[in-house]
Amino acid sequence: MEVRLAKTAGFCFGVKRAVETVYEQAQKRSDVKIYTYGPIIHNEEVVKDMRSKGVEVIYTQEELMQLQSGVVIIRSHGVAKEIYKTLEERGLSCVDATCPFVKKIHRIVEKESMEGKHIVIIGDESHPEVQGIKGWAENDVTVIKTVEDAQKFHVSSDVKVCVVSQTTFNYNKFKYLVEIISKKSYDISVLNTICSATKERQEEADQIARKVDAMIVIGDKHSSNTQKLFEICDKACNNTYYIQTLDDLNMNQLKSVKTVGITAGASTPKNIIEEVQNNVRINF
Repeated sequence: MEVRLAKTAGFCFGVKRAVETVYEQAQKRSDVKIYTYGPIIHNEEVVKDMRSKGVEVIYTQEELMQLQSGVVIIRSHGVAKEIYKTLEERGLSCVDATCPFVKKIHRIVEKESMEGKHIVIIGDESHPEVQGIKGWAENDVTVIKTVEDAQKFHVSSDVKVCVVSQTTFNYNKFKYLVEIISKKSYDISVLNTICSATKERQEEADQIARKVDAMIVIGDKHSSNTQKLFEICDKACNNTYYIQTLDDLNMNQLKSVKTVGITAGASTPKNIIEEVQNNVRINF
């Protein structure tokens, strides 16, 4: 069997930086309790390993308000502006591991909304990155995820609109939704804030999926960018499998195939990818 592993599979720059930040803090600051505001990345295996090293996850602002001391690490997805204020008010030490590409969106949204523009975020409203981006808007903000959302979107004709995107959103879908909004003839500025690594990963996954008999997409079930990869690969290849670890892979499903493609989300550790790749090669 031929196995084709995507060159872009695995940790992206922002995720690698965030994960390394947590491990560095856990090693250097053994004198204080280390917390991450939300799981540092969307990967249960990584979060579990960090927990074994004493790093605790807090999930809400209410939990943050109850902390008396410690180091709080902002996760790669970023947080709303008010979280920084809470950290400052509580006198807590903050280490910011927000992905620089997400930080850039925060600055754009803050600036454009202060100028009175209605902010449109193309993305999933329930995703922590989008929740964080919303928290930098001074005025009105709308999240658009579907064609229906885009069609329903309406503001007064004298309102200027600024469109940004969740960094891990499907690039082609982003372009299509922007087309729908643009036809409404608003005074609109569009900033494609999809991370370049995300676009490259999606394009490579699509190319591989079109040429193989089966496609394996590795990533956490809560990972937005992995979900997008699965959607792309599933369209291009009928036999596409979404797994978190090797344990989720049914080897019997691959018995009759000659070529297998493998890609992985931006929060999937290298050791998990290698384990899947090696086992597929050994078993076939």
